[in-house]
Amino acid sequence: MKEARVLYWFRTDLRLHDSPALQAALDLSRPSYTPIFTFDPHYVYHSKGSGNRWQFLLDCQNDLSESITKLNPRSQLFVLREAPQTLLPKLFKAWRITHLVFERDTDAYARARDRAVSDLARTAGVETLTRYGRTLWDSDAVVAQHGGKPTMSIAQLQAAGNKVGPIPTPLDFEQERPDADPDLNAPVRESEFQPYKTGIAGPHGDFRPEVLEELGFPPATTPHRGGETRALRMLDHILADEEYAAKFQKPKTSPAAFEPQSTTLLSPHHHFGSLSPRLFYWRVQDLVSRFKGASTPPESLTGQLLFRDMYFAAQAAIGAPFTQTHNNPHCRFIPWHLPSKVEAGTETGTNAISGEYHVDSLQAERWFQRWKAGLTGFPWIDALMRQLKHDGWIHHLGRHAVACFLTRGGCYVHWERGADVFEEWLLDHEPACNAGNWQWLSCTAFFSQYFRCYSPIAFGQKWDKEGRFVRRWVPELKDLDAKYIYEPWKAPLSALDKAGVRIEGDGGLGGNGKREEGTYPEPMFDFNERRKVCLDAMKTAYQVGIYGDDERVKNGTWRELFEAAGQGEMQEEDHTFSDANVDHADDAEHASHKRKVQVKKEGPMDRHVKKTKKEV
Repeated sequence: MKEARVLYWFRTDLRLHDSPALQAALDLSRPSYTPIFTFDPHYVYHSKGSGNRWQFLLDCQNDLSESITKLNPRSQLFVLREAPQTLLPKLFKAWRITHLVFERDTDAYARARDRAVSDLARTAGVETLTRYGRTLWDSDAVVAQHGGKPTMSIAQLQAAGNKVGPIPTPLDFEQERPDADPDLNAPVRESEFQPYKTGIAGPHGDFRPEVLEELGFPPATTPHRGGETRALRMLDHILADEEYAAKFQKPKTSPAAFEPQSTTLLSPHHHFGSLSPRLFYWRVQDLVSRFKGASTPPESLTGQLLFRDMYFAAQAAIGAPFTQTHNNPHCRFIPWHLPSKVEAGTETGTNAISGEYHVDSLQAERWFQRWKAGLTGFPWIDALMRQLKHDGWIHHLGRHAVACFLTRGGCYVHWERGADVFEEWLLDHEPACNAGNWQWLSCTAFFSQYFRCYSPIAFGQKWDKEGRFVRRWVPELKDLDAKYIYEPWKAPLSALDKAGVRIEGDGGLGGNGKREEGTYPEPMFDFNERRKVCLDAMKTAYQVGIYGDDERVKNGTWRELFEAAGQGEMQEEDHTFSDANVDHADDAEHASHKRKVQVKKEGPMDRHVKKTKKEV
């Protein structure tokens, strides 16, 4: 029988354990394998990602390559630097490939890429084998059992999943350079981006995984590292504490805990595939089945995997619009400030590619930039945002707090702006989970109790009365009395002098752009006042009740509905003027990378804030 020459294409399955696609390749007759990872320019240029997440990926690649070499000293993970759509047809011919095998993906770009690659393989006479492995159940099978509709709750996911069946138990040529425009990661690179200039095999011609310097990124700041070996060791450590693992309840874990954190921190490993979700599920289930008083979904450890599957299946049903409001039939339209730019006549608009947006309110833009920089003047929010940027991770309740604050709990800024930031900074960023969580927290889908609002003061106090977490990430306040740690603007001058800090300014994101040493910014607004404004606006939006696929959203006549309903807080009219009137935090840091935004005239929101400041 003819030998099968298998090209195994690793993507988000960077492991050897419990890989259904890898098993399918092993089951072929007398196979010989070449394991590859293609340096896809879509993720290099057109998908935001910080150096921290890239470092985690490189850890996973190196660990996998070492594991392959241990099994076969003559093999490794071959990392090739070219787009798979142009590279794979060359490999089919040069290496006389008979089979292409890879794990299926439900992300919108990945689906289109995989269809194109499968067509190219068919043309070349190469058989394509795919299997699902990123989720507990096959997302497409879940959608089919749910009548073609997205799963919008854990109950819907479990009902459809049960129909699918039980969760399975754990089993040299010329290079074409990609178009780098737009390169969304250019602002954070320290040097010119080199990988595609060194040829497909890399700078040393050995197909080795990249290093951050080759990618142009500065050294990673995250303490969290990737790789299958590390992931399996972490899982063993977690399950060794049987009571913790069996009785785990996510809402009862502290967002203020650090060194160590209060949750597993295995989510980045699930994203990169260095840990099988099925292995995790069944090892936890084996423990839970013999432990009295164990927790249950959705709060349990396995419940977290069900949430992940729910979002993946919802994305599989809705498609590309799932990650935004535009054309999303299940995402409630709310006239937030800083809306995404939309290109007429397209399904997704430009947001899915560029993240560009309109600045309809100068005040909202300033608030957004201060939120992103961790300079809101609310120490709990600022500590979380600084941890996110530095570590690439924050606790899920911390994500709840900062998301609520940016959207319906203060700033009334579009959830897509926050999702853009999380896309760049999170180690565990999954398009489906990121969009789903932001829709949940902004009460545009999945969750509708918009009146339940996280206080940027009381919520932190609940978990950490002494403010240890704030002192760790907001060192300006490290010596401030615990009585004032969450509301430093209330501290008397004597307490501030003792702590060596002054409360003034906006953190240097306005005016001359400089931040005075020994200062911490004033709060952006009165939270109680802003909460009331946002709640009133959300109530009106729910009464209007239109969704992202509504023609009135697309043609702009939605405004008439909201004005008739008496909505005061909403996206301003389209009056464009110069970029020079807006200070951008990222522009200040990277003067060579000016972001194009459409700015509008000062509106009622801006005038209201100015009036409030004068009164104070």
